[in-house]
Amino acid sequence: MKKLMTRAGLFLSSVMFALPALAEETSANGMSTGMGLKLIGAGLAIGLAVVGAGQGQGHAAKGAIESIGRNPQVYNKVFTMFLLAMALIEFQAILGLIISFIILGK
Repeated sequence: MKKLMTRAGLFLSSVMFALPALAEETSANGMSTGMGLKLIGAGLAIGLAVVGAGQGQGHAAKGAIESIGRNPQVYNKVFTMFLLAMALIEFQAILGLIISFIILGK
């Protein structure tokens, strides 16, 4: 695992140092490499945020349903905490959208 993390760190650092050299090149359609990398970054930001939010919501719903199924008397307490957790998890996805807009500069 340590070897994998070292290789990933070296790869990411080499990409980060190469970005300024690639930022001003333009392709046949007039889009610079920097803009293409911004688009990739924005797509990853929103994509990973949505995947994480979906997994979190599924896990929270599973836990709430199981706890209510085991002890139906705690429905009101569990449901309140469940709604609060869903709101916070959904904010994660919205934050990913905001970050992607910041990356694109819109």
